[in-house]
Amino acid sequence: MENIENKKLRLEIIDVIRGITIISMILYHFCWDLKYLKGFNMPWYDTLGSYIWQQSICWCFIFIAGFCVHLARNPIRNGAIVLLCGVIITAVTELLIPDAVVYYGVLTFLGSAMILVGLLKKIPLKLDAFWCFIISILLFCITKPINSRMLNLFVTKINLPDSLYVTNGYYGVGNSILTYLGFMQDEFYSTDYFSLMPWIFLFLAGFYGYGVGKRRFDNGLFHINIKPLAFIGRHSLLIYMLHQPVLYGISMLIK
Repeated sequence: MENIENKKLRLEIIDVIRGITIISMILYHFCWDLKYLKGFNMPWYDTLGSYIWQQSICWCFIFIAGFCVHLARNPIRNGAIVLLCGVIITAVTELLIPDAVVYYGVLTFLGSAMILVGLLKKIPLKLDAFWCFIISILLFCITKPINSRMLNLFVTKINLPDSLYVTNGYYGVGNSILTYLGFMQDEFYSTDYFSLMPWIFLFLAGFYGYGVGKRRFDNGLFHINIKPLAFIGRHSLLIYMLHQPVLYGISMLIK
């Protein structure tokens, strides 16, 4: 989501892409409201195409957020703000729409990732950005099905122990931590769930992708500025916080 970026280092195309992604997300969530809150008959919404649409949104946001850690004045502070917004969304949905409650949603993940990678950035390590980028992508692919109790080894899949996922009728702090990490517990439910794994590796791919691409930042492609889209991209966190109540209100007016 929105990082407070140094204007001298601002790459306008990042804001533009983020703006396009925000618009795509609003449309996707509006369709969700129409289908699940208003009961519209939208069979296409459960198809592979809809899943790819949803994944394209979260992949863009997470990769860009990792990329922008380098452009933020204080990524740890930014992460704390985003994490707090995630807590607010959890509290509001739990109180007002418990049937669509959000636990460990995208803002909770992004805030956590910004803090963790912001701390990593402070460690004086000399790592090759290209190979770190490749390893991050590989780890993301390997852990992508971790919520479903599997790891992807490309030629085969490995089933993870059920003991990591089974609550045995008790859901306590330990189970909640496992769910946060990616081992989604049997009794867990959330309408928006982004665990630390696998998504931290996509965030890291964005973080190291900055190092891979920075030699080319003088290229005009990085400075394409479509002002309306860039404006939306620069205010993505605020728009994210406000869009769902607005969409909910609009959907309630539709007969």
